[in-house]
Amino acid sequence: MDRIYSKEHVWLLSKEKGIFVLGISEYAQEQLGDIVFVDLPSPGDSVTSGETCAVVESVKTASDVICSVTGKVIAVNEALLDEPELINDSPLDRGWILELACSPNVALKGEMSRQEYAEYLANS
Repeated sequence: MDRIYSKEHVWLLSKEKGIFVLGISEYAQEQLGDIVFVDLPSPGDSVTSGETCAVVESVKTASDVICSVTGKVIAVNEALLDEPELINDSPLDRGWILELACSPNVALKGEMSRQEYAEYLANS
C-alpha cells in the first residue's frame, strides 16, 4: 500500500491492519524550512482525528501536525528529539513522526492518493 495524504499535509502508511505510521509531506517540510524541534506525544497517548498529535517547530514557525485518524500512539520517532532535521532530510522515510494503532476497520475519510495529493497541491 502506498501512502495516503490529508489536506493538512500529513501522510499515513499502513504497516498492517489498523497500524499506521504518520509523518508530514515533502511539501509541508519545504514550507516550514529548517526544522529545529519536534514535540512528540508519548506512547499510550490517544490521538483524535482532526486534532493535533505533534508540533513541528522550524526557524520560521511552529506548526501543529493534525492527525487524520483516531487511535493510540504505540511508538514515536525518538531520533527526532536529537535530529529534528530528519524530517527535512527524509520526510517520507527516516523522518516519520509516530506510529499508531487504530480500529482495524478505521475509515479514512478525505484521504488522498499520492496522485490526488499532487493535484490538490497544484490547484491550491
